[in-house]
Amino acid sequence: MSFIEVKNISKEFKVNKRSAGIPGMIANMFVPKFEIKKAVNNLSFTIEKGEMVGFIGPNGAGKSSTIKMLSGILCPDKGSITVGGFVPYKQRKSYVGNIGVVFGQKSQLQWDLPVIDSFELLRAIYRIPEEKYKRNLERFTEMLDMKSFINQPVRQLSLGQRMRSDIVASLLHSPEIVFFDEPTIGVDIIGKETIRSFIKELNEQDKVTMIFTTHDMQDIEQTCNRIIIIDKGSLMYDGSLQEIRNKYGTSRRLIAEFNEDTAVAPIKNVIIEDLKDRKASFTFDNNVVDVNKLMHEVLEKYSVHDVTVAEPEIESIIQKMYKGEVNA
Repeated sequence: MSFIEVKNISKEFKVNKRSAGIPGMIANMFVPKFEIKKAVNNLSFTIEKGEMVGFIGPNGAGKSSTIKMLSGILCPDKGSITVGGFVPYKQRKSYVGNIGVVFGQKSQLQWDLPVIDSFELLRAIYRIPEEKYKRNLERFTEMLDMKSFINQPVRQLSLGQRMRSDIVASLLHSPEIVFFDEPTIGVDIIGKETIRSFIKELNEQDKVTMIFTTHDMQDIEQTCNRIIIIDKGSLMYDGSLQEIRNKYGTSRRLIAEFNEDTAVAPIKNVIIEDLKDRKASFTFDNNVVDVNKLMHEVLEKYSVHDVTVAEPEIESIIQKMYKGEVNA
C-alpha cells in the first residue's frame, strides 16, 4: 500500500450566481441562483513515502481543493483518500500531528513576537517532547542559518528570513509529510537556493514526503523528480520531468560560436538564425534531426570556437500543455 492513495476523488462547490447591478443584487436576495462548479473530477494518484512531488496546474485547476482534501480541511464528495494509514477528513485531530504546511503568502508565526517565542508556542500546541524539540530546533536553525535573527520579532524579518522561520515552524514536530504552497514566492535568489538546498537535504536524510504547489518551476526542477499536473480537476500528467522533456519537448537549439565571421549554408529540417558576436542558432526537432550528426556537420564545415545544445525549458513545455498545443 502506498503512503498516499487518492482514488477517484471529486469535489463540487455551489457558487452564487446573480445578475450585475443593484437589480440583480435585490433579485438574488429573494430568489438566489446557484451554479455547480466541479473543482476536482475523478482524480487518482499514489505517492510513496519519502517522495518529493510537484503538484501543479493553471489557476482554477483544482490544486488547492485537492491539497485541502489531503490535509483534512475538506471532505471529498466522492472517492477516498488515505495518508499514512489515516483518512484525513475523518481522523483530522490525530492526523494533523503528522503533517506540516508551509504557505508562502500566509505565516503561522506571531507577528509581534520573536521567532523563538512562536516556536515555543508551537512546541506546546503539538506537545513536542523537550528533547525532540531542542534537537530539531538546533538542527534546523543551523541548516537554515537562522541564529542571527531567531530572537527578532517576526515583523522585523525580511521575506526570506520569515520563510525560513515558517519552514522550521512546520517541521519542529517531525511530520511525516509536508505540503509546500509557494515556499519561495518573493524570496531573493540566495534565499531561494538556501530553502531549496535545505528541503533536498531534509528529504534525503529524514525521508519526509513532500508535495509542492508552486508557479516557480525552478522550485520543482531543483527539488522534485516527479510532477503531477492537473487541469480542470482532472489528471493531465503524472511522471518525471525528464519524461516530459523526452515526450513533449522535442524542439532543440544548438548554439555555435565561430572563430570568424561565418555565413552558414541552409541545412534540411533546421531553422538557422544569425546571432551577434559570431554566433548562430540551429533549431530543430529532435525526432527528425539527429543532434550528433548536426553537430558533426557544423564542426566539419566551419571553424567553431564553442558549441552548446539547449534543451527546452520545462516551463514552456508545460505552458503548451495547458494551452492544448501538445497532447498529454
